[in-house]
Amino acid sequence: MFDSIKGSWVWVSVAAVLALGLVISSWLMGSSLVKMKTTGNTITVTGSAKQQIKSDLSVWNGSFSFESPQLSNAYNQLKISQNKVKAYLQSEGIEEKDMVFSAINTNIKYQQLPSGQFSNQIEGYQLSQNIEIKSPDVDKITDLSRKATDLINQGVEFQSGPPQYFYTKFADLKIEMLSLATKDALKRAEQIALNAGSKVGPLRSAKMGVLQITPPYSNDISDYGSNDTSSLQKEITAVMTCEFVID
Repeated sequence: MFDSIKGSWVWVSVAAVLALGLVISSWLMGSSLVKMKTTGNTITVTGSAKQQIKSDLSVWNGSFSFESPQLSNAYNQLKISQNKVKAYLQSEGIEEKDMVFSAINTNIKYQQLPSGQFSNQIEGYQLSQNIEIKSPDVDKITDLSRKATDLINQGVEFQSGPPQYFYTKFADLKIEMLSLATKDALKRAEQIALNAGSKVGPLRSAKMGVLQITPPYSNDISDYGSNDTSSLQKEITAVMTCEFVID
């Protein structure tokens, strides 16, 4: 009888241990699932930052030409035009070291027949030359590009192109803009989390979008990023996509 009671007690103890083990195991599994679920709660938001800047470098190109039946005369007259262009630019405050004259382009003009075809007989020579000026004085170059055609009054067949405008401190500004875009993303995440009764935790990941450099108030964007060079005033837009943990 004693052995029977002892055996029963052993089985009860084993059953109790197994039951306790199942309870502990279930608790651990449950705790693990909750933890996994919690760490999986994230929110992804996109932040942006805009800033208007003024270009600090301008590049301006102009061209002049002369046409004559004799090549030598066309060359001599083009040289005279070059000297007039140089003198005019110096009078406008442009230093000679900032003037870059290209090689002379020669275009041979052939005589056109009544049929509309061209013969092998040379009718004349048209020579042309380009000039490029780079300057940090963007306002001066802007003004110069608009009035340089005054050279026509001096007998120079001059054509002025539109200036291109650049911002040379873009690398430093880029860091600042991305920082502001990240802060904007955090504010958006905090507002969304607040509405859901949660709090924003650590930043899990961040992805930089392409930068858009456009004229002010422009809606033109590109998947590869815009880099406008036509406007003196520019607007830079930076975008950051951030993923935050939600507590």
